Amino acid sequence: MREPPPPSPLPLSQTWPPEFVARYRAAGHWRGDTFPAMLRERAQRFATRTAVVAGDERWTYAALWQRAEQLAAGLLAHGLQPGDRVVVQLGNTAHFYAVVWALFRAGLVPVYALAAHRITEIAHFVRKAEATAYITLDRLDGYDHRLLARELQALPDVPTLRHVLIAGDAAEFTALAALQGDAALLPATDPDPQSVAFLQISGGSTGLSKLIPRTHDDYIYSFRASNEICGITQDSVYLVALPAAHNFPMSSPGAFGVFHAGGTVVLSPSPSPDVAFALIARERVTDLGLVPPLALLWAQAAATTQHDLSSLRVLQVGGAKLTPEAARRVIAGLPVKLQQVFGMAEGLVNYTRLDDDEDTLLTTQGRPISPDDEVLVVDDAGQPVPDGEVGYLLTRGPYTIRGYHNEPAANARSFTADGFYRTGDMVLRKPGGYLVVQGRAHDHINRAGEKVSAEEVEDHLLAHPQVFDVAVVSIPDDYLGERSCAFVIPRGDTRPRPPEIKAWMRTRGVAAFKIPDQIVFVEAFDITAVGKTSRKELRARLRAEFLSQQDSQ
Repeated sequence: MREPPPPSPLPLSQTWPPEFVARYRAAGHWRGDTFPAMLRERAQRFATRTAVVAGDERWTYAALWQRAEQLAAGLLAHGLQPGDRVVVQLGNTAHFYAVVWALFRAGLVPVYALAAHRITEIAHFVRKAEATAYITLDRLDGYDHRLLARELQALPDVPTLRHVLIAGDAAEFTALAALQGDAALLPATDPDPQSVAFLQISGGSTGLSKLIPRTHDDYIYSFRASNEICGITQDSVYLVALPAAHNFPMSSPGAFGVFHAGGTVVLSPSPSPDVAFALIARERVTDLGLVPPLALLWAQAAATTQHDLSSLRVLQVGGAKLTPEAARRVIAGLPVKLQQVFGMAEGLVNYTRLDDDEDTLLTTQGRPISPDDEVLVVDDAGQPVPDGEVGYLLTRGPYTIRGYHNEPAANARSFTADGFYRTGDMVLRKPGGYLVVQGRAHDHINRAGEKVSAEEVEDHLLAHPQVFDVAVVSIPDDYLGERSCAFVIPRGDTRPRPPEIKAWMRTRGVAAFKIPDQIVFVEAFDITAVGKTSRKELRARLRAEFLSQQDSQ
């Protein structure tokens, strides 16, 4: 008896109401661009210019397009069908861009996974996206991804997975290098600009990521407009120091913005100063993005490096809030123009402008890309608050999604009936539209009815000469409800005593309830795959350890 065919996958879509589509097209935001058309045109216009540098690989735009076309044809000849979803886990290697552009050319849909993800996350992406293929490396950073592939294939609940493709030594799997087809057999037409180009992953610090459908039109607009704000041109050399699959180094303006401009993308296998500084000197890197802990580390390392960093033009810092005191350290330590970035994989991106005054640069996280980015700051009842007051950030616009893929419950929580995305961020809006991030909604400590911003306390503590970095979290308290605890990474060989730090905090002229109730010294923080300090995990761990210690006393 013939087995029934597998059920059709849930369609991919990202739909704006017709009146919004008309508005964004009339404004010139959406121009009918697609990723295949973009690289095809750049390969013609910038054929001999260097597009990608990764290790010993150095590809021109013409070579990148040729690789993409040949691999695209090979993927289709191997049995993949246009519209199939493909989980891509290739780390910061040249393979990443060759594969992604090949998938675009073949009409396949990348699902971006980070190199640090393991079986739980990869299996989740395959299930949620109903992916038919998984593309990864043989080894990366000492981990054998073929072991993960075998474990993935053995799972009973990933019925859609039919292909495992390996860059490098494929063992029993299909070698990516063997898939070289005839480009003449590829589809003659480009995809619908309004169709979903890829599935990005949500940037939460805990839990399994949701899948974010991004269209050709909306995503290309986001980095095309970012280029204008950030000064990216064909002369730009952009260092991908963060994971290449993450939204920040991909599109803000990131590698895709640099490809759009005809510049050069340099991949760093590690964000450590030892590795990245050598690449900056060798390739004359002009632009890059970092998260705050790395920016502080780089600023410290720059004081003693022997590498020439003089080519650097702009350092963007995003992914988490850069406090004013940390910003001052970065500016003092690195020969570069600082640009703050506050954005999300779901859409809205804010930048400080390169000509902003010092106060704006130090104290805000920028303003939105687009004049059609709509921003609401609301209270607990959903009512707008005046500029200068803290509230919850809601947004909609020409590159902000209207829904996650295959997440009806999350969509009901995360989007309003009229299409605003509830970001989960607490912000203060200043005149001129600049935002000051106050943290996630759960980053505020309710201490005896007083709301304490963790970021505000952290900023004060970072000004202490013996504090390298700090994360402030809440712990349960029978009397206060919650009390604050500061995890402190000390700077230098001499560790201050907690009473000394508290006394020093009092000299900052802050309310007494903002002084940390408890100070714990640590060697390092927990870091998620994209380099963010995971306060939610820190809070959970602290609570568990605190209660356990109390129970044992």
